[in-house]
Amino acid sequence: MKGLQRQKSFLGKRAARAALSMVVATTAAGAAGCLDRPVETVEPRITATIVERLTQSSVDKIDILLAIDNSRSMADKQNILALAVPDLVTGLVNPRCIDDNGVPVSAMMQPSYPTDDCPAGTKREFEPIVDIHIGVISSSIGGHGADSCPNSDANSKECSPAPNTTNNDKGHLLSRLDQCGGASVDTYPYGTGSTDKGFLAWDPKKKLSPNGELDIPSLQQDLRDMVIGTGQIGCGYESQLESIYRFLADPEPYETISVVNNRATPDGTDTVLLQQRAEFMRPDSLLAIVMLTDENDCSIKEYGQFYYVGQLRIGNTNVRMPRARQECAADPNDPCCKSCGQDKGSCPDDPTCTNPQGGPALLGVEEDDINMRCWDQKRRFGIDFLYPTDRYVQAFSASEIANRAGDLVPNPIFSDLNPQDNITNIRDSGLVFFAGIIGVPWQDIARDKTDLSKGFKNANEMNAPIGAGGESTWDVILGSEKTGGKPLDPLMIESMDKRTGTNPITGDVLVDASTPNANPLNGHEWTITAKDDLQFACIFPLLPTDQRDCTNTNLTACDCFEATNDNPLCQQDPNNNNAPTLQVRAKAYPGIRPLEVMRDLGDQGIVASVCPSTIDPADIEKPDYGYRPAIGSIIDRLKSALKGQCLPRTLTPDENTGDVPCLILEARNMQGGACVCDENAARAPIPSEGPKAKAVELAKEDPAYDKAKWDCFCEITQTTGDARTACQDDASEQPELNGQPVNGWCYVDGTTTPPTGNVEIVKDCPANEQRIIRFVGAGEAQGGATLFITCTGDTGD
Repeated sequence: MKGLQRQKSFLGKRAARAALSMVVATTAAGAAGCLDRPVETVEPRITATIVERLTQSSVDKIDILLAIDNSRSMADKQNILALAVPDLVTGLVNPRCIDDNGVPVSAMMQPSYPTDDCPAGTKREFEPIVDIHIGVISSSIGGHGADSCPNSDANSKECSPAPNTTNNDKGHLLSRLDQCGGASVDTYPYGTGSTDKGFLAWDPKKKLSPNGELDIPSLQQDLRDMVIGTGQIGCGYESQLESIYRFLADPEPYETISVVNNRATPDGTDTVLLQQRAEFMRPDSLLAIVMLTDENDCSIKEYGQFYYVGQLRIGNTNVRMPRARQECAADPNDPCCKSCGQDKGSCPDDPTCTNPQGGPALLGVEEDDINMRCWDQKRRFGIDFLYPTDRYVQAFSASEIANRAGDLVPNPIFSDLNPQDNITNIRDSGLVFFAGIIGVPWQDIARDKTDLSKGFKNANEMNAPIGAGGESTWDVILGSEKTGGKPLDPLMIESMDKRTGTNPITGDVLVDASTPNANPLNGHEWTITAKDDLQFACIFPLLPTDQRDCTNTNLTACDCFEATNDNPLCQQDPNNNNAPTLQVRAKAYPGIRPLEVMRDLGDQGIVASVCPSTIDPADIEKPDYGYRPAIGSIIDRLKSALKGQCLPRTLTPDENTGDVPCLILEARNMQGGACVCDENAARAPIPSEGPKAKAVELAKEDPAYDKAKWDCFCEITQTTGDARTACQDDASEQPELNGQPVNGWCYVDGTTTPPTGNVEIVKDCPANEQRIIRFVGAGEAQGGATLFITCTGDTGD
């Protein structure tokens, strides 16, 4: 929280489905489909009998964006993430070999390269990903028009005599080795004489031209260096969410922003960012965003007068924010909760809003510390200066978003940014994942509050009731109407004052410094005399090599410089008369805004804690070490999108034809291009009338349609005759008939007597769910497409 100083130009921490009746959507994400709830046996009849989500995997590439907070106090977390990089890389490029019971083989038997075979009797957990882009951005995008966080800070001691240029990384890809500049990591296309694109490219099958990285250790080391090189001297008004938005989604990223007539005015277009975006993000890839931060987001609106919350001075005068009207203290949602600097409108006069000179009343110095400008804004200032979090939910899910003028335009995340290449498929929102390693006690979101080796909860587990009143984990860490809008865990309440209460997961009572560090989650509540900091969500011990003597004024970040502090991060220093000026623990604040985005993204959100269970070097091989559980959760979620799933109940083929009475539709957004349903690729056009046309109309009623804007629907055709037999019996990756590939889909069921098809095809399914809809050849969904299934007694024309 410390570091913001008016007399200097840098900032420190915290500166100033409704379901359809017949059709349900699924993201095309192996070649196996799944129905997520029991499928009833169907008898031939005209009416629809089942409608469920169908998932099939055809993803062959991943783009990973690491969004790293580079404000002060982040170095220790970046170091822990760097240690987890091998888990992230190896987990995707060289997945474990497992036996029939899902047990991994020993490390000694694990193949060293993704193209190597697994030991006999085992198989890969999922197919290795052989095409990956990995990029890094920071949380610093400048002052949003204000004077805070200048592009070049000559007063920065860390880089002296050179200026600090990391206050505004502009949302660009970063590959620096040092926060003060100089050498960079050699990125794609690698080698001397090339123009680096700023991201790493994994390419073991040499599909890229020029070729990408082939060596796993080199990929790991380069990524570690890029994580550390992000640094921790960036802007203290952390724009974690807006930085991601800027790089991936902003239709018109500005070149510069300045204040014109007291209004923040973006100008120009950042063509460097647009080129980086187009080269990094493929339109049909699985897109994974991983955020690392120890604070809440402070993405200030970049228009109008919202910049003012980040303004430090006007001339030589320190800026203080206008007071909020009295209504704000009682209810920030009151229509009359406004700034005293605004027109009161129809609201009554507020005598506290006028100063003795007749102007707007300003907050006092202790009420308006510049480190606190991002906190509790509506109550304190009468205005919410930050972008609503729905802006980022829409960016990760909607096909159209607003441009600078407020007009809806195609969302770059769901667009073909390079029409000249040979990629024409566009990803669906189900292929965008947002993971956060953020401020929340790990015990709150762990499957086992005493054992993080069991992992963090997934989206279903986060939503599941955990209390007698039906409260969910989201209610614990964010709150809802059910909880009166406040988190059930008092540790997740942002507060300057000491909080009271009990953690509902662990039963640990919040304590103050009279019983120091008696609470295992955040130590204890502390006295914030200067009103310039907040209480912590969680803390964790620093390694001895990272402990800091806060009497050293050359340190970038230290929380224990006050000799009389009762901060739980601090310990008595025998070298300083036993004053508590030795920092031995690290902190994290409640990450409320990023958590709201993850919650609202549902299955696409992945939550992990920035406070690790253990970082003891003696535990480095344990599954709960450092950020290994966080990386494990990310890989587990991506893994489910990379492999097919199994059906819980049997489908009944027609006794005479052998057809399963189901229609499968493939929906795509062609962005105005021609819709072609190629019969040679197991596609059939949809008639203008009849049950199939009705199914398309029902698909358009799906809630996702408004965002996805599907404009091309084709039927994926079911195999028949000998082609069906080959699809059901040939367990090879590409079944053939008379030397030609089989295209389309078929139903395989190992639970019937006799089995419907080759049981080898469904052997990876649980014993009671050994059945799949199998897509083969050209019948596999195109990358980014969405599938719909409706099962009837008659799907004919």
